[in-house]
Amino acid sequence: MTTEPARILVWDGAVRLVHWLMVALVPLLWWTAEQGYMDWHKRLGLTMFGLVLFRLLWGLFGSWTARFAPMMRRIGSLSSYLGKLRRREPGATFGHSPLAVLSVFALLIVLVAQVTTGLFSVDVDGLESGPLAIMVSFETGRQFAEVHEFNFNLLAALIVLHIVAIAIYRFVLKEKLVGAMVTGRRSRSDFSEAHLPDNRPRKYTMMIAALLSVACVIVISN
Repeated sequence: MTTEPARILVWDGAVRLVHWLMVALVPLLWWTAEQGYMDWHKRLGLTMFGLVLFRLLWGLFGSWTARFAPMMRRIGSLSSYLGKLRRREPGATFGHSPLAVLSVFALLIVLVAQVTTGLFSVDVDGLESGPLAIMVSFETGRQFAEVHEFNFNLLAALIVLHIVAIAIYRFVLKEKLVGAMVTGRRSRSDFSEAHLPDNRPRKYTMMIAALLSVACVIVISN
């Protein structure tokens, strides 16, 4: 007779690494742009591009809690979940809750827009530009730059909402989300489901996705 482990894997190493690298990169990207360190801003921007691309690939082929398809199915139970939140009895969700799914998708969409516009952006003097700006006219490059700047404000607002939500879960609902994103694991007793999805890491898939992402960054940067 086999016994289930006391703590189970919820977030694989790839999800956690990408998450925390993005957390570090966003303020660094803002700071380098504000200080005019554009060479570093472009290097960090290409790093963010690689991370976003990897996360999109991992959302298609990664572990169960990383994939987009299960997340989308969770949205159908959003109304029921919000009702439980109002009663302060959400219960732990294996992976992203329906509300968190909306947050993940919103953040990814805005990040995709941010890195894409950055690739084609041109500054006012035409001295600094993204690696793909040569493919568009100066006027179009300026439009990309304006969207890039506006979109960052939207990204910042979403990040603030994300932090507020984590604080509410921690101090109001008494659910510790940050720890699981550090260790990747939660107690098996946190979940009421009798049978949890197969969430084993896919190491070879992860390596392929990482290599593809790095290759795309190298091609674009050259």
